[in-house]
Amino acid sequence: MKKPIKILAVSVLTMSVSLFVLSIGARISGIYINITPSLPVGFYKIVDEPIVSGAYVAFCPPQNVVFDMAKDRSYINRGDCAGGYGLLLKRVFAQSGDTVSIDQAGIFVNGEHLPNSAQLTADAEDQPLPQYRLNIVLNDAEYLLLSDLNPQSFDARYFGLIARDQIQHVVYPLFTWSH
Repeated sequence: MKKPIKILAVSVLTMSVSLFVLSIGARISGIYINITPSLPVGFYKIVDEPIVSGAYVAFCPPQNVVFDMAKDRSYINRGDCAGGYGLLLKRVFAQSGDTVSIDQAGIFVNGEHLPNSAQLTADAEDQPLPQYRLNIVLNDAEYLLLSDLNPQSFDARYFGLIARDQIQHVVYPLFTWSH
């Protein structure tokens, strides 16, 4: 009876090590693996393209109390960015010159309501979420980054705008699939 448990433990360990090695190899080759529901699951390659509306980007969150909370609650991974945060992948929905409004009803860009952007007041553990408010025209260094796929994504509806210098890469989906 003990042998099947040992085999299962070795199999799980082998799979974990393999995934870890695969993720390191992917990162070295300029590929990100997304397993979160905020974007389509799959592989994203770093590309040399401008940051424009609709593009996917990888960014280091700014070090602040909202991202500290997100890290503590495991909304975001730990990583090599300032504050011990991991890189996040999101889609650009507004840039310089766009008018952005954020309130509990959701996010509006140039008067258009974005799908799945309404703020939740609490997370799945019933812990309160930040209630970010904004009504502004974006300048050259500001971007609105979020997920239009996942109504529970931790994104701009809770942390606001991201500065240009936080964005590390534009990424392009190589191979993705639905959740």
